[in-house]
Amino acid sequence: MTPPPLRLETLSGEALRAALPGLSRLRLAVFAEWPYLYQGDAAHEARYVAAYAEDPGAAVVVAFDGDAPVGMATCQPMETAGGPVPGAFRARGLDPARICYFGESVLLPAYRGRGAGVGFFAAREAHARRLGLTEAAFCAVVRNPNDPRRPPGHVPLDGFWRRRGYAPRPDLSCVFHWRETGDDRETPHVLSFWLKALA
Repeated sequence: MTPPPLRLETLSGEALRAALPGLSRLRLAVFAEWPYLYQGDAAHEARYVAAYAEDPGAAVVVAFDGDAPVGMATCQPMETAGGPVPGAFRARGLDPARICYFGESVLLPAYRGRGAGVGFFAAREAHARRLGLTEAAFCAVVRNPNDPRRPPGHVPLDGFWRRRGYAPRPDLSCVFHWRETGDDRETPHVLSFWLKALA
């Protein structure tokens, strides 16, 4: 029997604040996997997710199984995004004021293949259009395909992203620092961008 689709809700402001504890746990669980291998801490994750509730242009699309959040995808005007992302676009002569930045999309493994990924993109693109933004962009970590830590049978998401209408921009990249599983310090990681024009 095919399981039912997950319920997706686009949350912002006060509605988002009520869901914050579960969302920070989701990020920790999913980003610990390949290809990010991210070793975060609960306090940092709580602050990170809470920033979306403070940004009036931001939204988080949450996938629920019943009342339990099992996935999330974030978006916000690129102009208000923290870190190196807006600067990477300005350095290439691109205007962040036109772009909605999709910060991450995480879903617990047991719930994959049930349409949440497609729904995350559709809901975030709808939010971007409501804000009057004309493009959407996200970035993905660059890994060596021969990295011995890569799980057997791992399939990159490039094909899925292309089917959603996104195209890679190898000329656009930025560097984030995080601590990988088993490390005692943060190290730099290159992330490359994918873009789509919103009709």
